[in-house]
Amino acid sequence: MSLPEFRLLRPHTVDEAIAVLAQHAGNIRVLAGGTDLIPSMRQKLFEPEYVLDLRGIAELRGVRVRDLGRGTPLLAKEARNGAPTSEVEIGALTPLSAIERSSYLCEHYPVLTEAAATVASPVIRNMGTIGGNICLDTRCLWYNQSLAWRKGCGFCIKKDGDLCHVAPGGSKCWAAFSGDTPPALLCLNAEIEIAGVNGTRRMPLREFYPGDGINYRKLPANELVTRVFLPAESAGYRGIYRKLRVRGSIDYPLAAVAVAMKRTSSGNGVGQVVEARIAITAVNPAPTLLMGVSELLAGKNIDETLAEAVGGIAARTAKPLTTSALTPEYRREMIRVFTKRAVLAAWN
Repeated sequence: MSLPEFRLLRPHTVDEAIAVLAQHAGNIRVLAGGTDLIPSMRQKLFEPEYVLDLRGIAELRGVRVRDLGRGTPLLAKEARNGAPTSEVEIGALTPLSAIERSSYLCEHYPVLTEAAATVASPVIRNMGTIGGNICLDTRCLWYNQSLAWRKGCGFCIKKDGDLCHVAPGGSKCWAAFSGDTPPALLCLNAEIEIAGVNGTRRMPLREFYPGDGINYRKLPANELVTRVFLPAESAGYRGIYRKLRVRGSIDYPLAAVAVAMKRTSSGNGVGQVVEARIAITAVNPAPTLLMGVSELLAGKNIDETLAEAVGGIAARTAKPLTTSALTPEYRREMIRVFTKRAVLAAWN
């Protein structure tokens, strides 16, 4: 499948990129790594007149630690040992492979490096970016197909049609969000920076996803996600990421769970849960934090029964439909199983 014709624009600063977006709003697509955009353009899901290539904006690459003792951001590899004293800043164009290999993130925010390491293949992780993974389009068996295939089915509510083949009686798109790093970032209480014509603003990542398969992110056409921030308070949490996929080396998740857990220290090394955060992905139109988990686990030692109860919360939160090749029933059950296993793994 060939690409549609387009004009490639390559700004070298964020200000230049914002100006271009404002000029061509509504007829332009943003390219960070291109690992999702290019296949979608080949399928004629997007046919923009302009493509904005952000790869020349060097300031949006790298993992930096804003150390209070120094007052200026340090590259993560230059940061002092020990727990962070302030937030970590990750440029939106930072490759997923750089996050996967960051010793600083692996030590202090392991759930993020685990999630990044599961994205597709090494080649894709070298190209794909953290910002692109956050802004990833929702996916559906009826949507991510060639133009000829979609035309034969009468199109769908997400693209060119007015019927949802997954839930024909409703008006909502149930295409599933399938990014791996956002659930981990939700567990870390991450924030994102968004740049636009009126300057920059920050917002919690949990407010970025409205939960609709079509309008799947709160990002106006003339704005960009530029940075991700990890708070110091989330450093040191035990992190686990578990992911269901058909082909274990390259596929999008069909059900996945991230767990971040903090325990008290004790003489025998067991301790108790201080706080636990769990998020699921690929079974809802948005990555979703589980409610009530920390209250259930706080002050307790986790056993099979307690982990099973958390798995039940995850299964009830998951709303998988026929958006993938695996059945909704199987994906919901695997969310329960993977959540139970991840909670026990984080505890142990």
